[in-house]
This record gives sequence, C-alpha cells and structure tokens, in this order.
Amino acid sequence: MPADPTPELVPQAASWLRRRSWSAADRPVRTLLEAKRAAGRAGSVSVVLPALDEEATVGDIVRTVRRELMERLPLVDELVVVDSGSADGTAAVAAAAGARVVHRDEILPRLPAAPGKGEVLWRSLLVTRGEIVCFIDADLREFDPAFVSGIVGPLLTDPGIQLVKAMYDRPLEVTPSDSAAGDAAVVPSGGGRVTELVARPLLNLHWPELAGFVQPLGGEYAARRSLLERLPFPTGYGVELGLLVDALETAGLDALAQVDVGVRHHRHQDGQALGRMAATIYRTALERLDRTHRLKASADLVHPLLTQFTRDPETREFTAHTHPVTALERPPMHTVPEYAGRHLPR
Repeated sequence: MPADPTPELVPQAASWLRRRSWSAADRPVRTLLEAKRAAGRAGSVSVVLPALDEEATVGDIVRTVRRELMERLPLVDELVVVDSGSADGTAAVAAAAGARVVHRDEILPRLPAAPGKGEVLWRSLLVTRGEIVCFIDADLREFDPAFVSGIVGPLLTDPGIQLVKAMYDRPLEVTPSDSAAGDAAVVPSGGGRVTELVARPLLNLHWPELAGFVQPLGGEYAARRSLLERLPFPTGYGVELGLLVDALETAGLDALAQVDVGVRHHRHQDGQALGRMAATIYRTALERLDRTHRLKASADLVHPLLTQFTRDPETREFTAHTHPVTALERPPMHTVPEYAGRHLPR
C-alpha cells in the first residue's frame, strides 16, 4: 500500500489512503477462491474487454485470463469482449482465444449506439451475468492476471467495498519516430499525461476526497453490479472520471478502494487524441459540478491543494506529495498608485 500521505491531504483522503489501498499480493488467489465459494452467487465474476481495433493485443489478454483465472483457478465465471465496430480482426482473434464476443450494435438494438468507450461499458451490463463486473482495456501488453485478481480481491473479501481501481506505473514508451534522437526511449512514469494535466487537478480541486487515487482514469477497475446499474455512464472518454465521482456520491468514499498491480504497458495516443480526451473529461467534470450546484457555490468549495504520486525505488510503494495550488492575482497595473503616478497622464 502507499506510504503514509503527507499531512496536507484532506483528512478523508488521508485516512482512506491508509485503509483502502493494497497490493495484489495482499490477497493470494487461493484466499480469493475461498471467499468466492463462501459468497455464492454474490461472488460471481464477469470480465469485460471493450475493444476497437485491438487485434494485436486482445488475444493475449483473453488467453491469459482464460488459462490462469478460469481453467487453472476458477476465479472468473465469464469473459466477454464487446467489439465496438472494429475494422480489423479483433472479433475473430478474441473468439479464437476463448472469449465470448458480442458486437456493440447487437446489444439493445432499439437504441442506436453512440460512439465511445463508455457506451460499450454501459451496454456490457446487458450481456453479462456476474455480480462483480471487471473492466479491462484491450490494448494492454505484457498482461498480468493480477490486473483482474488484484482488483476483484477486495470485492470478494469485503462486502462493504463497492468499486476498486487498479493503480500502477504507466511508462511512456517513445518510438524511434517520436524521439528527437531517433532512438526508442522509455519515460518511467510519463504515460498518464491526461491524468496529471487534467483529471488529477480537477479531482483535487473539486472532489478532494478522491485525491488518494493514483490512477483515477485507469481503464482497469471492478465494481458490484448493484452499484454500476445505478450509475449514469458517460458514453465517451469521460466514463472513468464520471463513474468515480458518481460512485463517491452514491456509495461514499469508504466503499471505494485501489490495488497496486505493478506496471501497465499499453498503446499511447497522439497529442490531438489526448486533447480530445482531455476536453471530454473536462466537460464530464463540469456537468457533475453543475448537477450538484457546485459551479455557483462559493470559492471555499475549491480545495487549493494538488496531491501527486511517485513510486519509491526502494520500497516500491507509491508516495503522496502534496503541493499548494496558488491562485493569487495582481490587480491591473493602472490601478496601482505607484504606476499611475509614473506612467498615466495627470
């Protein structure tokens, strides 16, 4: 779990960070199987992969989940890939690897599908049966089954937990064509650009209770169906922020948790795609601020601190670092007497 947070974290976030953050190793798979058997129907697990043109990676993820978590250890009850209109061989590769593949447009056909990841996640609730639903992005490489077992673990062992996010390092892997030197390079923690530049500031300023989430926009998370069926789903890139904020409002901070699963390797998007993602996430946040009347509230509701996380190279734990967010403004210079006396006509 992360090291003790700095005192500047709001009390709710600091307490939550200590009590609701774990490592996947804290709950061995055998322990999870015992908890699953004891839970009965409530312990049924569905894994959902939303996919759009992920032919290169979806097969390995499906094979790993099926081999390690369905055949060797019966932790997962069903594995579904929801294809949102791939032009490549995503559906065929996923089916050959052992997943049940459902096309987005076949689900709830009376309602025309909107583009976007959130639309696929929302529709997936109609074609899955598990009481615990685990979402995994289909573009992951070097996939570790702990991405599934780690985040469903708290849900199987603690009935009070409703939603669990994965936390991890996100290295930015720069290809030779992107590198000024023409060489491949890896920036160890440079992969979460929209998280650090948009989502984390928004959450820290407006929902400071959520400041302890290391990867608030991560696509790997699990939740109880009983929670997901009560939440609105933004259809696009804002789905992760929207679900997290709405889960806080619906279930409370203590029902949320996060689990360290190591390192996430995935395909990175270009700057323009990240810009579109950032705009969608910002709009999603604004809609929730408006819905709760926070946009018209006093500035006292804005929490002027920003908590960021680094991985300690020795302990391998995430450490929180909190910084003030300054908003001091100086008045127009023509209103300053010393300036007016020197530069403005008398």
